[in-house]
Amino acid sequence: MPELSQETERGRGAAPFGLAEVTGPSMVPTLYQGDQLLVRYGARVRAGDVVVLRHPFQQDLLVVKRAVEPREGGWWVLGDNAYAGGDSTDYGTVPPELILGRALVRWRPLGAGQRSPLELVRWAVSALRPVLSGRSASRRLRAR
Repeated sequence: MPELSQETERGRGAAPFGLAEVTGPSMVPTLYQGDQLLVRYGARVRAGDVVVLRHPFQQDLLVVKRAVEPREGGWWVLGDNAYAGGDSTDYGTVPPELILGRALVRWRPLGAGQRSPLELVRWAVSALRPVLSGRSASRRLRAR
């Protein structure tokens, strides 16, 4: 169930930005295993934003989900992949103090098998993208 493998704590007190690496399938098709995120810590969260948060039951575990709506007691968060689980349907609302920040940009590293010129061009075109609110949300997200 881990969703985020690491968070760069370096400079968190001084700068409101950090890096995080995605693990797990819960945010597919928006984010994939190995994607790097530029996170703005302390950013205002709006419905549809992709956020980095501490797991409500394992606060040393960081996860990345989409903030769907504010509810009594915090944010209702869901993964874009309806089949992966590990979101508010399992642990309820997430208190605002556990929401660390909002993902701004996704960087997809070059894959080991991407060496042909065509594959390199495809990678270059899609490697760096903003993480937009409400974009690539699953039908599950829109239905809730």
